[in-house]
Amino acid sequence: MEAINKTPKQIVAALDNYVIGQTDAKKAVAIALRNRYRRMELSQDMQDEITPKNMLMIGPTGVGKTEIARRLAKIVQAPFVKVEATKFTEVGYVGRDVESMVRDLVDVAIEMEKQSAYSGVRSRAVAAADKRLVKLLVPAQKKQNNRNGNDFQNMMNMFSQLQNGQMPNAEDNNNEEVTDDVRNQRLSVADQLKAGQLENSDVTIEMDDPQQAAAGNNNMLGQMGIDLGDTLGSIMPKKRIKRTMPVAEAREILVKEESEKLVNNADIYHDAIVRAENTGIIFIDEIDKITAGGQQNSGEVSREGVQRDILPIVEGSQISTKYGPINTDHILFIASGAFAESKPSDLIAELQGRFPIRVELDDLSKDDFVKILTEPKNALIKQYIALIGTDNIKVTFTIEAIEAIAEIAYKVNHETQNIGARRLHTVLEKLLEELLYEGPDMEMGEVTITENYVNDRIGNIAEDKDLSRYIL
Repeated sequence: MEAINKTPKQIVAALDNYVIGQTDAKKAVAIALRNRYRRMELSQDMQDEITPKNMLMIGPTGVGKTEIARRLAKIVQAPFVKVEATKFTEVGYVGRDVESMVRDLVDVAIEMEKQSAYSGVRSRAVAAADKRLVKLLVPAQKKQNNRNGNDFQNMMNMFSQLQNGQMPNAEDNNNEEVTDDVRNQRLSVADQLKAGQLENSDVTIEMDDPQQAAAGNNNMLGQMGIDLGDTLGSIMPKKRIKRTMPVAEAREILVKEESEKLVNNADIYHDAIVRAENTGIIFIDEIDKITAGGQQNSGEVSREGVQRDILPIVEGSQISTKYGPINTDHILFIASGAFAESKPSDLIAELQGRFPIRVELDDLSKDDFVKILTEPKNALIKQYIALIGTDNIKVTFTIEAIEAIAEIAYKVNHETQNIGARRLHTVLEKLLEELLYEGPDMEMGEVTITENYVNDRIGNIAEDKDLSRYIL
């Protein structure tokens, strides 16, 4: 959680690498983040009294609302989830429970804490994984004597491990005969592994069945904080499958298994909940779609009911999760919506009061489109140059061509539906369609995208309003 101590100017400067314009929104989220750090520097009594200033972003689609929140979370290494308000339903209707967004946040925090804990024990886990790889690459013969007695003893050991709450270990290293020849081969293979000479060699390993893990996670009980998978897993052993893969890939799977043995899950769960409570960010998109707007038909899910269900979570309440209870008092909630057919005052008064910071994001101009195409680290022009470059074709865009693309995107946005920066994806795909199709069959060369090329490819389409509605 060290990254949360960035100053507002540092946060804005980092956001500038990915999001063009929207200075007011960047300042607002930077101040909100800095206030969380400031709060942690106060006494415990004062910390409990200070609640986060939740934010409501207002602006049309494609202007950067979601991107600002997502990048913000990455910059400060905070647990982050994005949810759609329209997916929730009020209590009594079929649909996702609003509390599930908090449980999703805890799941994200758990993964972050696991990665942090695993990185701390990686060197030991890699050493243990390499030992297992050596034995798999140079297997020894199993002992055959007193088979019935061994089977009975193994079964009794498995029952004993289950009673003690441990997972039975199918691998029994004492049940193999290691001859001098096998021992010498293993020493040689261990040296080759350390030197990185066997990374592409195939090895067969036993691993947990990923289907079983997916089935355990995908259940409605998980939304209510009940983990049926763990309950059944403590009774029944995990299903194991065999897979043959390169040593480099197998090592990572074995490293993860060894890391799980070296860390304390109870500590991870505790630290994750603390992390989610103090630095978690929940982004609620499309909140304008759950305003009643004066239209309410009988039989429909009450939109106001969804707002009332969200309210106690934003106000601060205790939610049960499978890792323990979490308090939402200090989670930062960022809501967003276009509010084209409604306005923030259409939300219920109590919910309006829980989003005291209002930020209106500006519509994107032609100059903004030019900057979006060229300035960010992940700029679209840079992406397409890199993609086409994999076919040994060097693509160059002239300044005039980039301005023509921006002009067309801006024009189509205002003559049809305004979808913000997402229009640039559509325009560029149509512009480069022929080059992307013919590229793999072309010989190495250079291609320059000029203003005339842009006008020839998509200029006529943009001029025809009926055609641009369907194509651009």
